[in-house]
Amino acid sequence: MTAGQLAALIAAAFFAVLACVGVFVLVRLARLMSAVTGMITDYRDRADLLIEQAQEAVDRTNAQLARTDAITASMDQVTANMAELSGHVSALAGLARSLSQAATAPLTGLSALVYGIRRAAMVRRSLETAAADRLPEPARAAIVGSVTDAPPRRTHPRRAVNRP
Repeated sequence: MTAGQLAALIAAAFFAVLACVGVFVLVRLARLMSAVTGMITDYRDRADLLIEQAQEAVDRTNAQLARTDAITASMDQVTANMAELSGHVSALAGLARSLSQAATAPLTGLSALVYGIRRAAMVRRSLETAAADRLPEPARAAIVGSVTDAPPRRTHPRRAVNRP
């Protein structure tokens, strides 16, 4: 073999080794590309799922906001009705107060009159009894007889008074 043929053979061997290395690198690159493609597909699927869930959350939020708007509108109506009712109640409160005063005034006066008469009768009875205790026996019998003809007075058991 000549030097040219030997150089061609060495060059062919290096070319074959270089071609094998290139094929090896391309195979590894193809595997890397398929793994990256699989990861990107997986991420895309996850992103699609995440976007769908976010959209569902936004839809639910919109539905809740619509219900909240309806409730707020109804609460505004309730507030207006309560304000109107409060006005009616305050208007009727003065009337009710004056009616109750008008109805209780005669009863209050009557009860005061009955209390005064009863108190006067008790004072008179006690004065007659005190006066009868100071008189001699024959005069006392005449006065006490008229006082004791009245029904006996009820006394509380703990406040019983011993009378002669």
